[in-house]
Amino acid sequence: MRADEGFREFVGRHQRAWIRTAYLLTGDAHLAEDLLQSVLIKVLGKWNGLARLDHPDAYVRKALVNQYISWRRRRSGGEIPSADPPDRSYSTEDSSVTRLMVRQALMRLTPKQRAVIVLRYYEDRTEKETAEILGCSLGTVKSQAHQALARLREFTGILTDIEGARR
Repeated sequence: MRADEGFREFVGRHQRAWIRTAYLLTGDAHLAEDLLQSVLIKVLGKWNGLARLDHPDAYVRKALVNQYISWRRRRSGGEIPSADPPDRSYSTEDSSVTRLMVRQALMRLTPKQRAVIVLRYYEDRTEKETAEILGCSLGTVKSQAHQALARLREFTGILTDIEGARR
């Protein structure tokens, strides 16, 4: 099998999972595609060496997180571009409101906190796996998760009111 065919097969197997992770990190479908594309361009250049690894998928996930954090560091200001800004009015019957509020709260976390939350709770990775992917200590993962969850509770305090109104 030629190297480029091996790379295409590899991407085909994992692309859906990577795009979900990228979307959760960026909060935007177009940015997620850009993030994944920029990472895959770098991976293609290193494919001959990476193809020999036991888990090249782990390398790509780590590259996604690192590229996302790098992008966030370079972005000035705290604004997040959006093609369609969210409507501020809502109905307590609408579960999409809850999803929107959680998404907005996630976007207000620091890049490292968001990466920890996505890896730990969305991808259901252990603290050790998360630390390995992020290249940090286990203690850093624990503290970042603790701080992120506290911030999410703070940002989404209204969620308790909405959930209580539904009952």
